[in-house]
Amino acid sequence: MLSGLSLYGQDVSITFDSHEADRRIDVLYDGKLFTSYIWPENVYKPVLYPVCTYSGTEITRGFPLRPREGERNDHIHQVGIWLNYGKVNGLDFWGNGYRGFREPGGGEIKHRKIESLAAGTSVASLETSESWLDPEGRSLLEEKTGYYFRAQGRLRIIDRITTLTATDTTVVFSDTKEGMFGIRVARQLELPLNENVTLLDASGKPSQQKVNAAAGATGNYRSSEGVTGEAVWGTRARWMNLYGIIGNEKISLAVCDHPKNQGYPTYWHARGYGLFAANPLGWSDFTKGKQTMNFTLKPGESVTFRYRVIVSSGSHLTDTEINDLLKDFSGRY
Repeated sequence: MLSGLSLYGQDVSITFDSHEADRRIDVLYDGKLFTSYIWPENVYKPVLYPVCTYSGTEITRGFPLRPREGERNDHIHQVGIWLNYGKVNGLDFWGNGYRGFREPGGGEIKHRKIESLAAGTSVASLETSESWLDPEGRSLLEEKTGYYFRAQGRLRIIDRITTLTATDTTVVFSDTKEGMFGIRVARQLELPLNENVTLLDASGKPSQQKVNAAAGATGNYRSSEGVTGEAVWGTRARWMNLYGIIGNEKISLAVCDHPKNQGYPTYWHARGYGLFAANPLGWSDFTKGKQTMNFTLKPGESVTFRYRVIVSSGSHLTDTEINDLLKDFSGRY
């Protein structure tokens, strides 16, 4: 049982349904879909998509894989939950595919293998291997990632532990805001911004008329430092909570940084339009040039990034609950 969270009820069974021929591994909590690990050819990176609450509500945007009416169709490369970066030896792994096809200067994270699947009660694990490839297919980084899925009552948790190892060349993560651990959320969890935007109609095509972005948006950010709303962008925090309502369901989506991560506590590239990202390596944009990172790995060197995603259904998480979950996360890895 996760410490301090007995209010969420009993542990549940977590299983996997493998569809490797379809490039998909489903993660099931008590037989109901929580998320899928997928590696579509036209996304250029493995992602977790969709991501659902205890009740089955999708909290990730459907576009571009399964567009839903009322969604934005911007930033086509922002799909589900992912980890990549915008400037790796000058290559864009973050924005590759932003026009719907592979960019000339875009890098690809190639899924290689499902290393292991271990179902269980209250916790299950999925371990994978990937390669970060340049446009010629040469590997710059080899990736090993473990996804650890936890559940208790209405609480859903994903711990992602990713180790990147430079191959036979020095790898420079040049300073940029475009990174690193990202989620693109459902329309209802966007912040109610006062701007006119184009949304998808019932046929999945852009509507001819623009609407006010605030309509239907219920989200708000709150950081571990007490910063809220759009003001969280470019600030550092140990965790960030995005909370809102879809239908009648109160939802919190929180992301925790880890004390062992590079650049802890991370900067947040969290936008009101639905991009929710932690960026530990892009300091310059967030400090207006006062600080830079330009993180470097020499051949054979490794770095590990650790993140926890928390999905709460039926209530909004309190600061105390998230702090308890961060403490639990910090002690595990």
